[in-house]
Amino acid sequence: MAVAIKLPKMSDTMEEGVIVSWQVKVGDEVKSGDILAEVETDKATMDLDNYEKGTVLHLNAKEGEAIPVDSVIAIVGKKGEDFTDLLTATPEKKEEETSSEDASTKEIESTSEVKSVAPTATPATSNNSDGRILASPLAKKMAEEKGFDIQQISGTGEGGRIVKRDIENYTPSASTTSSFTGEESFTTVPVSQMRKTIARRLSESKFTAPHFYLTMEIRMDNAIAARKEMNQYSDVKISMNDLIIKATAGALQRHPKVNSSWLGDTIRLNQHIHIGVAMALEDGLLVPVVRFANGKSLSQISQEVKDYSVKAKSKKLQPSDWEGNTFTISNLGMFGIEEFTAIVNPPDACIMAVGAAKETVVVENGEMKVGNVMKVTLSCDHRVVDGVVGSQFLQTFKELMENPVKLLV
Repeated sequence: MAVAIKLPKMSDTMEEGVIVSWQVKVGDEVKSGDILAEVETDKATMDLDNYEKGTVLHLNAKEGEAIPVDSVIAIVGKKGEDFTDLLTATPEKKEEETSSEDASTKEIESTSEVKSVAPTATPATSNNSDGRILASPLAKKMAEEKGFDIQQISGTGEGGRIVKRDIENYTPSASTTSSFTGEESFTTVPVSQMRKTIARRLSESKFTAPHFYLTMEIRMDNAIAARKEMNQYSDVKISMNDLIIKATAGALQRHPKVNSSWLGDTIRLNQHIHIGVAMALEDGLLVPVVRFANGKSLSQISQEVKDYSVKAKSKKLQPSDWEGNTFTISNLGMFGIEEFTAIVNPPDACIMAVGAAKETVVVENGEMKVGNVMKVTLSCDHRVVDGVVGSQFLQTFKELMENPVKLLV
């Protein structure tokens, strides 16, 4: 009997996948354990295993096509077997309401039907009583980019308002055309599964979790000197980010309320410390997790982060690598960024944004001297963490970074 192979949910946040390449073709004999296809999920590219024995009768998805989870992607059965009834049960793929280009440029206009009016070269009647031009922000921007005199354009929107279509349909006369002409060009690229998930999850976080931010300056002279000395003895080169992870774990151990999650009706206070380390890739952001970071040495943390970085760049990270974080660190210091804020990474209650260590003039005991200073900003979900709790966590983190010998005891 023919069997429909459906696209499984290959990560906890996966809603659809893209067939990168088929590893079989129609007519091939397959058995359990064979690889049917490579699938791009929202996190990584993974092999799709087969669990049926028989002949590949039909491939129901094209390479490069986005397929919703649980859709039929292939049929396996006996040669010559009728499988049309299995295809008719295939869920229809949702049509996207707007293209990626439209989503970024479409302005919100009245839902009532408006008949198009051919623009003329006469001055616009889209003026209100005080002489201001009635035009949408997008229309004004488009007119400016095209070099159009917006006062020469008639509006077809509500109340004579100039809208996007008026700019698109307008043909200026020779006397109103800008003296500079150029050729507009653009390229559209498909949105990857990873980028779609980042957009969805962080939008949910930003607009549902009430964020507040705490920024603190930390003297880094002792940490810089300690790292230099440690690397004389360590088999693995320890980075400043490794020290930050270790100090974060120590601070979380003292302030468990920061190491928690909002679950709606309850708050989960995590006893274990799993620190997510944000890593930027071409397609987006991955957050592999250093598990039980408080119990690991700096050398162990350093090696683990390096391994994750290699796997992330080659898209070899597995779900077990990025699941289970209780706190997240986002470090842009290596790019020269001195200070920024980050969006809380669910299910965490907090994320810490780390800037670059900068050599500057500091005041110490009433005297000015040169020192290295790093700024960190803690983004907190106010449903879980209050200002005092977040501040106490940062004070402990500052203490550990400014006295790195405490990380070793």
